[in-house]
Amino acid sequence: MHKISVKNDNRILYAEDGELLGEVLIKNNLKLDHPCGGRGTCGKCTLKVNGKEELSCQYVVKSDIEIKLPDSFDIQTAFAGEEGGRVTENMCLLFDAGTTTLVLALFSLDDGKIVRSITRNNPQRAFAADVMSRIDYAAKNGAEKLTEVIINELNSMIEELNCDNVPTLFVAGNTTMLHLLFGVNPSSMGQAPYTPVFIDKRECRAESLGIKGSCSVVALRGISAFVGADIVAGLNCLEADEERYNILVDLGTNAEVVLYSKNKLYCTAAAAGPCFEGVNISCGMSATKGAIYSCTENTFLTIGGGEAKGICATGLIDVIALMLEGEYMDETGFLEESFEITDNVKVTGEDVRQFQLAKSAICSAIYALVKKAATSFECVDKVYVSGGFSSKMNVGNALRLGLLPMEAKGKIYPLDNSCLKGLCEYAQGRNSVEPLLVNAEYVDLAKDSYFGEQFIENMMF
Repeated sequence: MHKISVKNDNRILYAEDGELLGEVLIKNNLKLDHPCGGRGTCGKCTLKVNGKEELSCQYVVKSDIEIKLPDSFDIQTAFAGEEGGRVTENMCLLFDAGTTTLVLALFSLDDGKIVRSITRNNPQRAFAADVMSRIDYAAKNGAEKLTEVIINELNSMIEELNCDNVPTLFVAGNTTMLHLLFGVNPSSMGQAPYTPVFIDKRECRAESLGIKGSCSVVALRGISAFVGADIVAGLNCLEADEERYNILVDLGTNAEVVLYSKNKLYCTAAAAGPCFEGVNISCGMSATKGAIYSCTENTFLTIGGGEAKGICATGLIDVIALMLEGEYMDETGFLEESFEITDNVKVTGEDVRQFQLAKSAICSAIYALVKKAATSFECVDKVYVSGGFSSKMNVGNALRLGLLPMEAKGKIYPLDNSCLKGLCEYAQGRNSVEPLLVNAEYVDLAKDSYFGEQFIENMMF
């Protein structure tokens, strides 16, 4: 048995000889991210061991050591909806179980307003960043630990909101997140035919899941393995037309796209990869303190206003647009040498390639659904863009780079957290999306030849 001294808080941990340091940290609830699932490829779990930088997921403990964890961080993106409801006798809780971010809100059914809300990092990020990596982890190790950490975090959020004895907790999230919340192993979605254990509406007693402060839990239904209840919730707060289509794009690691009218709904999921979460980007990071979130020719802005520590999704979009306009790279994305923003923050050619893969997957998925519906962008009224960074994104740069189709210009509406907004509607009994789901058609992009053609074409800037 070896002793691990944590320099940050004078804590002492213990590890078996040959145990991975990252696993020791997870067991002791130290939330150091391992977004690549412990494969040693992302570099995001770097810490100091005896004064030297090491990857915790790869470091094997063979003696007593002293470690220094990175500075703690809090997610900066919160629900942008209006708070200000009053506590009444008719209350409920709304929980957006996101892959990266968790949002819990206390909601007044009498006022139809959120009283207060809280945002936290999803602690499952300590195991893996994206949905497929968590499915893989559950297949190899079981789902118990993934379920335990999210239930514990939810209980902590409930305690912080000081909202005991609220009758109902309404929940939405992607299909994998709901499986893990309900203690169901999602590994069946990790290989063909990618079949979830459940996608229907699910209800149970809160205490059966170990959730405190509520009597019952109600989770919205999903559509498929990769288009979940978070998208269904989002649709619930959007308008639909008899004749014309609207589009909902939820930007994230697994970007969901929905093309819908009152009569028909087409949906799909594009594997955009975790580039927008900062993974596989050399100086990438989440939207936390020190992240560059906006960049122009003459200046850049960081979250918190301090020294730049890295770059988050919105900043990456801006910087790549600047690189293109300044002819630091060509339309193929070729970058001869790294583009330096500060002495310690840069964008490399591989970063550009990761962005190209993500942006092409999203844009091509939109084109594929329009093609599937045998329609055109002339028949599309609005393109709603949801996700943690949608409201801070420079739409002009997103169009210029091909993250969104140029045909959508003038039709784009950022939504922030469409999932939580839709839960507000659902909790009040307004479930307008249910008739749409009867005719929902999931488009498998892996089998769609048009998507393949578009993907190659949209890799270009």
